[in-house]
Amino acid sequence: MDQHAYRYRLFSRSDFSAFWALFTDNLVNLLILTGVCQFVFQMPAEIVYARILPGAAIAILAGVVVYTWLAKQAAERLGRDVTALPYGISTPVMFVYLFGVIGPIYWATQDPLLAWQVGIGAGFMGGIVAAMGALVGPYLKRITPRAGMLGTLCGIALVFIGAVPLAEIFEKPMIGFASLLFILWGLIGRFRLPGNLPAGLVAIGAGTIIAFALGQSKIDTSGIGFYAPVPYVGDLVTGVLYLFANPELFLVLIPVQIYNFIETMNNVESAEAAGDSYPVGLCQVTDGAGTMIGALFGSPFPTTVYIGHPAYKRMEAHAGYVIGVAVVVAAAAFFGFLSFLAGLIPIAAAAPVLVFVSVSLITNTAWAVKPAHMAAVSFAILPHISEFLMVKWGSMMNALRSAGVEGLPALGDPGLTAALLREGAHYEGHLALSQGAIITGLVWGAIVADVIDGRFRTAGCFAFAAALMSSVGIIHAHTLQWPQLDGITGGYLIIGGFLTLYPLIAPRQDLEERVIVPDEPDMLEPAVPAQ
Repeated sequence: MDQHAYRYRLFSRSDFSAFWALFTDNLVNLLILTGVCQFVFQMPAEIVYARILPGAAIAILAGVVVYTWLAKQAAERLGRDVTALPYGISTPVMFVYLFGVIGPIYWATQDPLLAWQVGIGAGFMGGIVAAMGALVGPYLKRITPRAGMLGTLCGIALVFIGAVPLAEIFEKPMIGFASLLFILWGLIGRFRLPGNLPAGLVAIGAGTIIAFALGQSKIDTSGIGFYAPVPYVGDLVTGVLYLFANPELFLVLIPVQIYNFIETMNNVESAEAAGDSYPVGLCQVTDGAGTMIGALFGSPFPTTVYIGHPAYKRMEAHAGYVIGVAVVVAAAAFFGFLSFLAGLIPIAAAAPVLVFVSVSLITNTAWAVKPAHMAAVSFAILPHISEFLMVKWGSMMNALRSAGVEGLPALGDPGLTAALLREGAHYEGHLALSQGAIITGLVWGAIVADVIDGRFRTAGCFAFAAALMSSVGIIHAHTLQWPQLDGITGGYLIIGGFLTLYPLIAPRQDLEERVIVPDEPDMLEPAVPAQ
Protein backbone atom coordinates (compact mmCIF):
# COMPACT_ATOMS: atom_id res chain seq x y z
CA MET A 1 0.00 0.00 0.00
CA ASP A 2 1.30 3.45 -0.91
CA GLN A 3 1.57 5.19 2.45
CA HIS A 4 1.54 8.66 0.87
CA ALA A 5 -1.74 7.94 -0.97
CA TYR A 6 -3.39 6.36 2.03
CA ARG A 7 -6.14 8.23 3.83
CA TYR A 8 -7.76 6.88 6.97
CA ARG A 9 -11.55 6.72 6.92
CA LEU A 10 -13.02 7.32 10.37
CA PHE A 11 -16.18 5.42 9.49
CA SER A 12 -16.66 2.06 7.80
CA ARG A 13 -19.58 -0.31 7.48
CA SER A 14 -17.91 -2.61 10.00
CA ASP A 15 -18.27 0.08 12.65
CA PHE A 16 -21.99 -0.68 12.92
CA SER A 17 -21.50 -4.09 14.56
CA ALA A 18 -18.67 -2.81 16.75
CA PHE A 19 -20.86 0.13 17.77
CA TRP A 20 -23.54 -2.15 19.16
CA ALA A 21 -21.03 -4.17 21.16
CA LEU A 22 -19.36 -1.13 22.75
CA PHE A 23 -22.64 0.73 23.17
CA THR A 24 -24.09 -2.25 25.03
CA ASP A 25 -21.12 -2.29 27.40
CA ASN A 26 -21.46 1.43 28.15
CA LEU A 27 -25.25 1.25 28.37
CA VAL A 28 -25.19 -1.57 30.93
CA ASN A 29 -22.73 0.38 33.09
CA LEU A 30 -24.83 3.55 32.93
CA LEU A 31 -28.03 1.68 33.75
CA ILE A 32 -26.39 -0.04 36.73
CA LEU A 33 -24.94 3.12 38.23
CA THR A 34 -28.18 5.07 37.80
CA GLY A 35 -30.17 2.29 39.43
CA VAL A 36 -27.84 2.00 42.41
CA CYS A 37 -27.59 5.77 42.94
CA GLN A 38 -31.34 6.31 42.64
CA PHE A 39 -32.74 3.30 44.47
CA VAL A 40 -29.96 2.26 46.90
CA PHE A 41 -28.46 5.64 47.81
CA GLN A 42 -31.78 7.50 47.40
CA MET A 43 -30.32 10.18 45.15
CA PRO A 44 -33.05 12.29 43.58
CA ALA A 45 -33.55 12.17 39.81
CA GLU A 46 -32.17 15.72 39.62
CA ILE A 47 -28.75 14.44 40.71
CA VAL A 48 -28.81 11.17 38.77
CA TYR A 49 -30.19 12.36 35.44
CA ALA A 50 -29.23 16.04 35.47
CA ARG A 51 -25.71 15.77 36.93
CA ILE A 52 -24.18 12.28 36.96
CA LEU A 53 -25.22 11.11 33.49
CA PRO A 54 -24.39 14.35 31.63
CA GLY A 55 -21.03 14.41 33.44
CA ALA A 56 -20.32 10.84 32.40
CA ALA A 57 -21.23 11.72 28.81
CA ILE A 58 -18.84 14.70 28.81
CA ALA A 59 -16.04 12.46 30.12
CA ILE A 60 -16.70 9.88 27.38
CA LEU A 61 -16.83 12.55 24.67
CA ALA A 62 -13.53 14.09 25.83
CA GLY A 63 -11.73 10.74 25.80
CA VAL A 64 -13.15 9.66 22.45
CA VAL A 65 -11.82 12.85 20.84
CA VAL A 66 -8.30 11.87 21.92
CA TYR A 67 -8.61 8.21 20.97
CA THR A 68 -10.01 9.10 17.56
CA TRP A 69 -7.05 11.39 16.98
CA LEU A 70 -4.63 8.67 18.13
CA ALA A 71 -6.23 6.18 15.74
CA LYS A 72 -5.93 8.63 12.85
CA GLN A 73 -2.28 9.30 13.70
CA ALA A 74 -1.47 5.60 13.96
CA ALA A 75 -3.25 4.75 10.71
CA GLU A 76 -1.49 7.49 8.73
CA ARG A 77 1.86 6.56 10.28
CA LEU A 78 1.43 2.88 9.37
CA GLY A 79 -0.35 3.47 6.07
CA ARG A 80 -3.15 1.03 6.90
CA ASP A 81 -6.46 0.83 8.73
CA VAL A 82 -6.43 0.59 12.52
CA THR A 83 -9.14 0.22 15.15
CA ALA A 84 -9.53 2.99 17.71
CA LEU A 85 -9.27 2.01 21.35
CA PRO A 86 -12.65 1.39 23.02
CA TYR A 87 -13.34 3.72 25.93
CA GLY A 88 -15.88 4.25 28.66
CA ILE A 89 -16.59 4.01 32.38
CA SER A 90 -14.44 1.37 34.10
CA THR A 91 -16.78 -1.39 35.31
CA PRO A 92 -14.76 -2.72 38.29
CA VAL A 93 -13.76 0.77 39.47
CA MET A 94 -17.36 1.93 39.13
CA PHE A 95 -18.42 -0.66 41.70
CA VAL A 96 -15.60 0.36 44.04
CA TYR A 97 -16.68 4.00 43.87
CA LEU A 98 -20.32 3.04 44.40
CA PHE A 99 -19.82 0.80 47.41
CA GLY A 100 -16.42 1.94 48.70
CA VAL A 101 -16.87 5.74 48.58
CA ILE A 102 -20.41 6.92 47.85
CA GLY A 103 -22.18 4.17 49.77
CA PRO A 104 -20.31 4.55 53.09
CA ILE A 105 -20.87 8.32 53.06
CA TYR A 106 -24.59 7.89 52.40
CA TRP A 107 -25.01 5.17 55.03
CA ALA A 108 -23.13 7.22 57.62
CA THR A 109 -24.92 10.53 56.95
CA GLN A 110 -28.14 9.62 55.11
CA ASP A 111 -27.31 12.64 52.94
CA PRO A 112 -27.39 11.74 49.21
CA LEU A 113 -26.19 15.21 48.20
CA LEU A 114 -23.05 14.91 50.34
CA ALA A 115 -22.48 11.37 49.06
CA TRP A 116 -22.54 12.69 45.49
CA GLN A 117 -20.26 15.61 46.36
CA VAL A 118 -17.70 13.28 47.96
CA GLY A 119 -18.06 11.00 44.94
CA ILE A 120 -17.09 13.69 42.44
CA GLY A 121 -14.30 14.86 44.76
CA ALA A 122 -13.00 11.29 44.86
CA GLY A 123 -13.32 11.02 41.09
CA PHE A 124 -11.29 14.20 40.57
CA MET A 125 -8.50 13.15 42.95
CA GLY A 126 -8.54 9.63 41.54
CA GLY A 127 -8.12 11.04 38.05
CA ILE A 128 -4.89 12.70 39.17
CA VAL A 129 -3.60 9.36 40.50
CA ALA A 130 -4.62 7.57 37.28
CA ALA A 131 -2.86 10.16 35.10
CA MET A 132 0.31 9.76 37.16
CA GLY A 133 0.42 6.18 35.93
CA ALA A 134 1.94 7.65 32.76
CA LEU A 135 5.18 8.10 34.71
CA VAL A 136 5.62 4.37 35.19
CA GLY A 137 3.28 2.84 32.59
CA PRO A 138 5.72 2.70 29.65
CA TYR A 139 8.43 1.13 31.84
CA LEU A 140 6.02 -1.47 33.26
CA LYS A 141 4.89 -2.30 29.74
CA ARG A 142 8.51 -2.94 28.65
CA ILE A 143 9.36 -5.33 31.49
CA THR A 144 6.06 -7.17 31.91
CA PRO A 145 5.53 -10.25 29.74
CA ARG A 146 2.53 -10.04 27.45
CA ALA A 147 1.17 -13.25 28.98
CA GLY A 148 0.88 -11.53 32.37
CA MET A 149 -0.90 -8.45 31.06
CA LEU A 150 -3.26 -10.31 28.74
CA GLY A 151 -3.79 -13.21 31.14
CA THR A 152 -5.19 -11.03 33.90
CA LEU A 153 -7.54 -9.44 31.36
CA CYS A 154 -8.67 -12.92 30.35
CA GLY A 155 -9.60 -13.53 33.97
CA ILE A 156 -11.86 -10.47 34.01
CA ALA A 157 -13.29 -11.40 30.62
CA LEU A 158 -13.99 -14.99 31.67
CA VAL A 159 -15.86 -14.40 34.91
CA PHE A 160 -17.39 -10.92 34.68
CA ILE A 161 -17.81 -10.17 30.96
CA GLY A 162 -18.53 -13.76 29.88
CA ALA A 163 -19.92 -15.92 32.68
CA VAL A 164 -22.28 -13.35 34.23
CA PRO A 165 -23.96 -12.30 30.95
CA LEU A 166 -24.19 -15.98 29.93
CA ALA A 167 -26.08 -16.70 33.14
CA GLU A 168 -28.43 -13.82 32.33
CA ILE A 169 -29.06 -15.38 28.92
CA PHE A 170 -30.05 -18.67 30.54
CA GLU A 171 -32.36 -16.87 32.96
CA LYS A 172 -34.34 -15.49 29.99
CA PRO A 173 -33.63 -18.15 27.33
CA MET A 174 -36.36 -17.19 24.85
CA ILE A 175 -34.88 -13.70 24.61
CA GLY A 176 -31.21 -14.51 25.20
CA PHE A 177 -30.97 -17.50 22.86
CA ALA A 178 -32.53 -15.54 20.00
CA SER A 179 -29.94 -12.80 20.43
CA LEU A 180 -27.09 -15.28 21.01
CA LEU A 181 -27.96 -17.07 17.77
CA PHE A 182 -27.08 -14.02 15.66
CA ILE A 183 -23.88 -13.37 17.65
CA LEU A 184 -22.83 -16.97 17.01
CA TRP A 185 -23.71 -16.73 13.31
CA GLY A 186 -22.44 -13.25 12.46
CA LEU A 187 -19.62 -12.46 14.91
CA ILE A 188 -18.17 -15.80 15.97
CA GLY A 189 -18.91 -17.84 12.82
CA ARG A 190 -18.46 -14.67 10.71
CA PHE A 191 -21.22 -15.55 8.22
CA ARG A 192 -23.11 -12.76 6.49
CA LEU A 193 -26.66 -11.88 7.42
CA PRO A 194 -29.25 -10.86 4.78
CA GLY A 195 -28.45 -7.43 3.42
CA ASN A 196 -25.10 -7.61 5.24
CA LEU A 197 -26.86 -6.26 8.34
CA PRO A 198 -24.64 -5.76 11.43
CA ALA A 199 -24.87 -8.85 13.61
CA GLY A 200 -24.83 -6.87 16.86
CA LEU A 201 -27.80 -4.77 15.77
CA VAL A 202 -29.77 -7.80 14.60
CA ALA A 203 -29.00 -9.67 17.83
CA ILE A 204 -30.22 -6.88 20.10
CA GLY A 205 -33.18 -6.16 17.82
CA ALA A 206 -34.31 -9.79 17.76
CA GLY A 207 -34.07 -10.11 21.52
CA THR A 208 -35.93 -6.85 22.06
CA ILE A 209 -38.76 -7.81 19.68
CA ILE A 210 -39.25 -11.15 21.44
CA ALA A 211 -39.12 -9.45 24.85
CA PHE A 212 -41.73 -6.95 23.70
CA ALA A 213 -43.98 -9.78 22.48
CA LEU A 214 -43.60 -11.53 25.84
CA GLY A 215 -44.41 -8.37 27.77
CA GLN A 216 -40.88 -8.10 29.18
CA SER A 217 -40.06 -4.88 27.35
CA LYS A 218 -41.90 -1.57 27.53
CA ILE A 219 -41.95 1.94 26.10
CA ASP A 220 -41.67 4.57 28.83
CA THR A 221 -41.10 8.21 27.87
CA SER A 222 -41.62 9.74 31.31
CA GLY A 223 -37.92 10.47 31.88
CA ILE A 224 -37.31 12.27 28.58
CA GLY A 225 -36.26 15.94 28.93
CA PHE A 226 -33.21 18.18 28.48
CA TYR A 227 -30.35 17.93 30.99
CA ALA A 228 -27.61 20.40 30.10
CA PRO A 229 -24.08 19.56 31.29
CA VAL A 230 -22.68 22.28 33.60
CA PRO A 231 -19.58 22.37 35.83
CA TYR A 232 -20.14 21.92 39.57
CA VAL A 233 -17.08 23.67 40.96
CA GLY A 234 -18.54 24.42 44.39
CA ASP A 235 -19.77 20.86 44.93
CA LEU A 236 -16.43 19.51 43.71
CA VAL A 237 -14.51 21.66 46.21
CA THR A 238 -16.84 20.53 49.00
CA GLY A 239 -16.16 16.90 48.12
CA VAL A 240 -12.38 17.35 47.94
CA LEU A 241 -12.31 19.15 51.30
CA TYR A 242 -14.32 16.30 52.84
CA LEU A 243 -11.77 13.82 51.53
CA PHE A 244 -8.88 15.67 53.13
CA ALA A 245 -10.84 15.93 56.37
CA ASN A 246 -11.37 12.15 56.24
CA PRO A 247 -8.12 10.85 54.71
CA GLU A 248 -9.00 7.21 55.35
CA LEU A 249 -11.04 7.41 52.12
CA PHE A 250 -7.75 7.74 50.21
CA LEU A 251 -7.02 4.17 51.31
CA VAL A 252 -9.79 3.17 48.92
CA LEU A 253 -8.95 5.63 46.14
CA ILE A 254 -5.22 5.04 45.72
CA PRO A 255 -5.25 1.24 45.28
CA VAL A 256 -8.23 1.31 42.94
CA GLN A 257 -6.66 3.99 40.75
CA ILE A 258 -3.42 2.03 40.65
CA TYR A 259 -5.59 -0.78 39.35
CA ASN A 260 -7.17 1.59 36.84
CA PHE A 261 -3.93 2.73 35.19
CA ILE A 262 -2.66 -0.85 35.13
CA GLU A 263 -5.94 -1.84 33.45
CA THR A 264 -5.29 0.82 30.82
CA MET A 265 -1.75 -0.49 30.32
CA ASN A 266 -3.03 -4.05 29.92
CA ASN A 267 -5.72 -3.04 27.45
CA VAL A 268 -3.25 -1.04 25.34
CA GLU A 269 -1.03 -4.12 25.29
CA SER A 270 -4.04 -6.15 24.18
CA ALA A 271 -4.51 -3.73 21.28
CA GLU A 272 -0.85 -4.02 20.33
CA ALA A 273 -1.11 -7.81 20.37
CA ALA A 274 -4.00 -7.46 17.91
CA GLY A 275 -1.86 -5.28 15.63
CA ASP A 276 -2.60 -1.68 16.71
CA SER A 277 0.09 0.12 18.70
CA TYR A 278 -0.72 3.15 20.88
CA PRO A 279 1.37 5.18 23.37
CA VAL A 280 0.49 3.78 26.78
CA GLY A 281 1.58 6.88 28.72
CA LEU A 282 -0.65 9.20 26.70
CA CYS A 283 -3.55 6.78 27.10
CA GLN A 284 -3.12 6.80 30.89
CA VAL A 285 -3.06 10.60 30.93
CA THR A 286 -6.18 10.66 28.76
CA ASP A 287 -8.04 8.33 31.11
CA GLY A 288 -7.06 10.39 34.14
CA ALA A 289 -7.97 13.66 32.46
CA GLY A 290 -11.29 12.25 31.27
CA THR A 291 -12.10 11.17 34.81
CA MET A 292 -11.27 14.66 36.14
CA ILE A 293 -13.41 16.36 33.47
CA GLY A 294 -16.30 14.01 34.24
CA ALA A 295 -15.99 14.80 37.97
CA LEU A 296 -16.08 18.54 37.28
CA PHE A 297 -19.33 18.05 35.33
CA GLY A 298 -20.92 15.82 37.95
CA SER A 299 -19.84 12.20 37.36
CA PRO A 300 -17.89 10.40 40.11
CA PHE A 301 -16.99 7.44 37.95
CA PRO A 302 -13.53 6.89 36.38
CA THR A 303 -13.08 6.30 32.66
CA THR A 304 -10.61 3.94 31.05
CA VAL A 305 -9.55 2.21 27.86
CA TYR A 306 -11.93 -0.72 27.64
CA ILE A 307 -11.13 -4.36 27.50
CA GLY A 308 -12.03 -5.96 24.16
CA HIS A 309 -10.09 -4.11 21.44
CA PRO A 310 -9.26 -7.43 19.70
CA ALA A 311 -12.98 -8.11 19.26
CA TYR A 312 -13.53 -4.74 17.57
CA LYS A 313 -10.38 -5.27 15.52
CA ARG A 314 -11.75 -8.60 14.37
CA MET A 315 -14.92 -6.80 13.26
CA GLU A 316 -12.64 -4.53 11.15
CA ALA A 317 -13.91 -1.42 12.92
CA HIS A 318 -12.19 1.94 12.42
CA ALA A 319 -12.91 4.87 14.75
CA GLY A 320 -16.54 5.39 13.84
CA TYR A 321 -17.77 2.92 16.44
CA VAL A 322 -16.31 4.89 19.38
CA ILE A 323 -17.47 8.18 17.87
CA GLY A 324 -20.96 6.74 17.46
CA VAL A 325 -21.06 5.47 21.03
CA ALA A 326 -19.91 8.83 22.40
CA VAL A 327 -22.53 10.74 20.40
CA VAL A 328 -25.39 8.35 21.23
CA VAL A 329 -24.48 8.16 24.93
CA ALA A 330 -24.25 11.95 25.07
CA ALA A 331 -27.64 12.33 23.37
CA ALA A 332 -29.17 9.74 25.70
CA ALA A 333 -27.73 11.52 28.75
CA PHE A 334 -28.56 15.08 27.67
CA PHE A 335 -32.15 14.23 26.60
CA GLY A 336 -33.06 11.57 29.17
CA PHE A 337 -33.24 8.63 26.76
CA LEU A 338 -31.44 6.23 29.13
CA SER A 339 -34.55 5.53 31.16
CA PHE A 340 -36.38 4.87 27.87
CA LEU A 341 -33.68 2.42 26.68
CA ALA A 342 -33.60 0.73 30.07
CA GLY A 343 -37.23 -0.22 29.67
CA LEU A 344 -36.96 -1.11 25.99
CA ILE A 345 -33.82 -3.31 25.76
CA PRO A 346 -33.78 -6.27 28.18
CA ILE A 347 -30.45 -7.33 29.61
CA ALA A 348 -30.81 -10.82 28.11
CA ALA A 349 -30.93 -9.28 24.61
CA ALA A 350 -27.73 -7.30 25.14
CA ALA A 351 -25.81 -9.94 27.13
CA PRO A 352 -24.72 -12.08 24.11
CA VAL A 353 -22.72 -9.14 22.75
CA LEU A 354 -20.69 -9.09 25.98
CA VAL A 355 -20.19 -12.87 25.78
CA PHE A 356 -18.69 -12.37 22.33
CA VAL A 357 -16.30 -9.69 23.64
CA SER A 358 -15.17 -12.12 26.36
CA VAL A 359 -14.66 -15.05 24.00
CA SER A 360 -12.85 -12.90 21.44
CA LEU A 361 -10.38 -11.52 23.97
CA ILE A 362 -9.48 -14.97 25.30
CA THR A 363 -9.14 -16.37 21.79
CA ASN A 364 -6.97 -13.48 20.66
CA THR A 365 -4.72 -13.95 23.68
CA ALA A 366 -4.12 -17.58 22.72
CA TRP A 367 -2.88 -16.38 19.32
CA ALA A 368 -0.90 -13.41 20.70
CA VAL A 369 1.35 -15.30 23.13
CA LYS A 370 3.69 -18.17 22.36
CA PRO A 371 2.26 -21.59 23.23
CA ALA A 372 4.54 -22.15 26.23
CA HIS A 373 3.21 -18.96 27.82
CA MET A 374 -0.37 -20.24 27.96
CA ALA A 375 0.59 -21.67 31.34
CA ALA A 376 1.25 -18.10 32.48
CA VAL A 377 -2.06 -16.91 31.01
CA SER A 378 -3.89 -19.70 32.85
CA PHE A 379 -2.19 -18.77 36.11
CA ALA A 380 -3.10 -15.10 35.68
CA ILE A 381 -6.79 -16.01 35.29
CA LEU A 382 -7.06 -17.81 38.64
CA PRO A 383 -7.20 -14.82 41.07
CA HIS A 384 -10.25 -13.50 39.23
CA ILE A 385 -12.14 -16.69 39.97
CA SER A 386 -11.54 -16.01 43.66
CA GLU A 387 -12.72 -12.43 43.16
CA PHE A 388 -15.87 -13.73 41.48
CA LEU A 389 -16.55 -16.12 44.37
CA MET A 390 -16.15 -13.35 46.93
CA VAL A 391 -18.58 -11.09 45.06
CA LYS A 392 -21.17 -13.85 44.82
CA TRP A 393 -20.75 -14.98 48.43
CA GLY A 394 -21.33 -11.40 49.51
CA SER A 395 -24.40 -11.18 47.28
CA MET A 396 -25.75 -14.41 48.75
CA MET A 397 -25.41 -13.13 52.31
CA ASN A 398 -27.11 -9.85 51.40
CA ALA A 399 -29.92 -11.76 49.69
CA LEU A 400 -30.46 -13.91 52.79
CA ARG A 401 -30.73 -10.80 54.95
CA SER A 402 -33.12 -9.18 52.48
CA ALA A 403 -35.23 -12.35 52.60
CA GLY A 404 -35.65 -11.88 56.35
CA VAL A 405 -33.17 -14.46 57.65
CA GLU A 406 -32.08 -13.28 61.09
CA GLY A 407 -28.93 -13.87 63.10
CA LEU A 408 -26.67 -14.40 60.10
CA PRO A 409 -22.96 -14.06 60.81
CA ALA A 410 -20.96 -11.73 58.61
CA LEU A 411 -18.55 -13.07 56.03
CA GLY A 412 -15.24 -13.36 57.83
CA ASP A 413 -16.80 -14.47 61.10
CA PRO A 414 -14.43 -17.11 62.55
CA GLY A 415 -17.20 -19.64 63.09
CA LEU A 416 -18.57 -19.20 59.57
CA THR A 417 -15.05 -19.34 58.09
CA ALA A 418 -14.36 -22.61 59.91
CA ALA A 419 -17.69 -24.06 58.75
CA LEU A 420 -16.98 -23.05 55.15
CA LEU A 421 -13.57 -24.69 55.34
CA ARG A 422 -15.15 -27.94 56.54
CA GLU A 423 -17.35 -27.83 53.44
CA GLY A 424 -14.32 -27.28 51.20
CA ALA A 425 -14.89 -23.53 50.69
CA HIS A 426 -11.56 -21.84 51.39
CA TYR A 427 -12.84 -18.40 52.35
CA GLU A 428 -9.59 -16.92 53.66
CA GLY A 429 -7.57 -18.00 50.64
CA HIS A 430 -10.13 -16.73 48.16
CA LEU A 431 -10.40 -13.47 50.10
CA ALA A 432 -6.65 -12.90 49.91
CA LEU A 433 -6.56 -13.68 46.19
CA SER A 434 -9.56 -11.46 45.45
CA GLN A 435 -8.01 -8.30 46.90
CA GLY A 436 -6.20 -6.61 44.01
CA ALA A 437 -6.92 -9.55 41.69
CA ILE A 438 -5.91 -7.78 38.48
CA ILE A 439 -2.48 -6.87 39.89
CA THR A 440 -2.06 -10.33 41.46
CA GLY A 441 -2.91 -12.00 38.16
CA LEU A 442 -0.49 -9.77 36.28
CA VAL A 443 2.34 -10.46 38.74
CA TRP A 444 1.87 -14.22 38.79
CA GLY A 445 1.48 -14.34 35.02
CA ALA A 446 4.75 -12.41 34.72
CA ILE A 447 6.55 -14.68 37.20
CA VAL A 448 5.43 -17.85 35.40
CA ALA A 449 6.27 -16.48 31.94
CA ASP A 450 9.73 -15.32 33.07
CA VAL A 451 10.49 -18.67 34.71
CA ILE A 452 9.46 -20.47 31.51
CA ASP A 453 11.85 -18.22 29.55
CA GLY A 454 14.66 -18.65 32.08
CA ARG A 455 14.54 -14.94 33.05
CA PHE A 456 15.06 -15.77 36.69
CA ARG A 457 16.22 -12.38 37.95
CA THR A 458 13.25 -10.64 36.35
CA ALA A 459 10.89 -13.23 37.82
CA GLY A 460 12.50 -12.68 41.23
CA CYS A 461 12.02 -8.92 40.90
CA PHE A 462 8.30 -9.41 40.26
CA ALA A 463 8.10 -11.59 43.37
CA PHE A 464 9.87 -8.92 45.46
CA ALA A 465 7.53 -6.27 44.04
CA ALA A 466 4.56 -8.44 45.04
CA ALA A 467 6.02 -8.76 48.54
CA LEU A 468 6.24 -4.98 48.82
CA MET A 469 2.69 -4.48 47.53
CA SER A 470 1.38 -7.19 49.85
CA SER A 471 3.11 -5.70 52.87
CA VAL A 472 1.36 -2.32 52.42
CA GLY A 473 -2.02 -3.71 51.36
CA ILE A 474 -2.09 -2.92 47.63
CA ILE A 475 -2.78 -6.61 47.04
CA HIS A 476 -4.20 -9.27 49.37
CA ALA A 477 -5.75 -6.66 51.70
CA HIS A 478 -8.86 -4.47 51.54
CA THR A 479 -7.09 -1.25 52.59
CA LEU A 480 -3.62 0.25 52.62
CA GLN A 481 -1.63 -0.35 55.79
CA TRP A 482 1.75 0.24 57.35
CA PRO A 483 4.32 -2.29 56.06
CA GLN A 484 4.02 -5.64 57.80
CA LEU A 485 5.54 -9.08 57.38
CA ASP A 486 2.72 -11.59 57.20
CA GLY A 487 2.62 -15.08 55.72
CA ILE A 488 1.83 -13.99 52.17
CA THR A 489 4.54 -11.33 52.15
CA GLY A 490 7.00 -13.87 53.53
CA GLY A 491 6.00 -16.34 50.83
CA TYR A 492 6.74 -13.81 48.09
CA LEU A 493 10.12 -13.08 49.68
CA ILE A 494 10.97 -16.79 49.66
CA ILE A 495 10.07 -17.09 45.97
CA GLY A 496 11.98 -13.93 45.07
CA GLY A 497 15.03 -15.05 47.04
CA PHE A 498 15.13 -18.48 45.43
CA LEU A 499 14.65 -17.16 41.88
CA THR A 500 17.39 -14.59 42.41
CA LEU A 501 20.01 -16.67 44.24
CA TYR A 502 19.64 -20.30 43.23
CA PRO A 503 20.42 -19.77 39.50
CA LEU A 504 23.77 -18.30 40.58
CA ILE A 505 24.88 -21.57 42.18
CA ALA A 506 22.87 -24.19 40.26
CA PRO A 507 24.72 -26.48 37.84
CA ARG A 508 24.50 -25.01 34.36
CA GLN A 509 23.14 -28.26 32.99
CA ASP A 510 20.14 -28.02 35.35
CA LEU A 511 19.33 -24.58 33.95
CA GLU A 512 19.63 -25.55 30.30
CA GLU A 513 17.97 -28.97 30.16
CA ARG A 514 14.21 -29.23 30.59
CA VAL A 515 12.43 -32.08 32.37
CA ILE A 516 10.12 -34.16 30.19
CA VAL A 517 6.62 -34.34 31.68
CA PRO A 518 4.62 -37.41 30.50
CA ASP A 519 1.36 -36.69 28.66
CA GLU A 520 2.23 -33.01 28.32
CA PRO A 521 3.00 -31.36 24.96
CA ASP A 522 6.60 -30.18 24.76
CA MET A 523 6.29 -26.50 23.85
CA LEU A 524 9.42 -25.22 25.59
CA GLU A 525 12.63 -24.06 24.01
CA PRO A 526 15.32 -26.78 24.14
CA ALA A 527 17.80 -24.52 25.92
CA VAL A 528 17.35 -21.26 27.77
CA PRO A 529 20.29 -19.23 29.10
CA ALA A 530 20.12 -18.37 32.78
CA GLN A 531 19.52 -14.68 33.47
